[in-house]
Amino acid sequence: MADQYAHSGDDKRPTEIPAIRWEEPPEGPVLVLLDQTRLPAEEVELVCTDASALVEAIRSLAVRGAPLLGIAGAYGVALAAVRGFDVDEAASALAGARPTAVNLAVGVRRAQSAHETALAKGGDVRQAAAAALAAARQLHREDAEASGRMAEHGLALLDELLPGGGHRVLTHCNTGSLVSGGEGTAFAVALAAHRTGRLRRLWVDETRPLLQGARLTAYEAARSGMAYTLLTDNAAGSLFAAGEVDAVLIGADRITADGSVANKVGSYPLAVLARYHHVPFIVVAPVTTVDLDTADGASIEVEQRPGHEVTEVTAPQVPAVGTEAGGGIPVAPLGTQAYNPAFDVTPAELVTAIVTEEGVVSPVTAEALAEVCARSHRGTAG
Repeated sequence: MADQYAHSGDDKRPTEIPAIRWEEPPEGPVLVLLDQTRLPAEEVELVCTDASALVEAIRSLAVRGAPLLGIAGAYGVALAAVRGFDVDEAASALAGARPTAVNLAVGVRRAQSAHETALAKGGDVRQAAAAALAAARQLHREDAEASGRMAEHGLALLDELLPGGGHRVLTHCNTGSLVSGGEGTAFAVALAAHRTGRLRRLWVDETRPLLQGARLTAYEAARSGMAYTLLTDNAAGSLFAAGEVDAVLIGADRITADGSVANKVGSYPLAVLARYHHVPFIVVAPVTTVDLDTADGASIEVEQRPGHEVTEVTAPQVPAVGTEAGGGIPVAPLGTQAYNPAFDVTPAELVTAIVTEEGVVSPVTAEALAEVCARSHRGTAG
């Protein structure tokens, strides 16, 4: 079996370039993003000077992943405020850029509220902008801290469910430092298992149609020295049948009040497979991903992506003959319609546990989720 084996030596961060950072060059503040559409071929940064540029980066998936979208949204509001643009207009555009990911709207609202509060208290425009930026920076720090706590709770859960180590974990999409202020959500748990010698194998779904697993998770796993193997999404069933999966670890873009989980499309089939094969299906996400205002999975607005993502294949930074650089190679007849939801929804009864920075929710119930959220709010207030 061809795969990537762990190497010895000190672990490195998956990339030396942060996924997002605020800079203040002489020409004015900017938000700098690692362009995830160019990975793994090359590490290239995007510089956003206004909210509209950030909205485009979000829609194109140059910046992605629930926690990081929240951070980006907050910084986007701050960018509009500092540069003198209409803050409410920027906030509205940012919050609507990807409707399923609740963290984005949460981050936007947090910076917007800080801006409004400063003005209401008599602050001038500069003070209000500074308040928005401070709120974004605080959210960034909190997410990094939450990532570390989720890794601890998740590793403890794996050890409880699977005593003895040697974990063989299947993951879907990308949930590492590329989506977080820290080391990620689900990937951070696998990374903690790797660092403590408990991870035997990370199975990486390639995650069609945009290959976030193949391009991004494999990239992070390789640079972290983890033992990993890439598989096509439709090979997961045979992997379960062969008894090669001990647990499934995924992230989430929205968790509703009843515990339904919206995540990258392809997650729900894994939950069904896991249930049939008696394998734990574990969701790792910060409390900011829990949306108590959305009652259930049926109430989630699922983003529909462009059809060309399915009818064409795009290789990062590898121009094909007869196509524009960055364009796709057609793999379906001209005019073919495509069904391309960005997410699917897994009902709570298929979820073994939800790991948050505030602890583990298992079994997954509305009451337990509400308690975790209340605990988080009490901690924030304190």
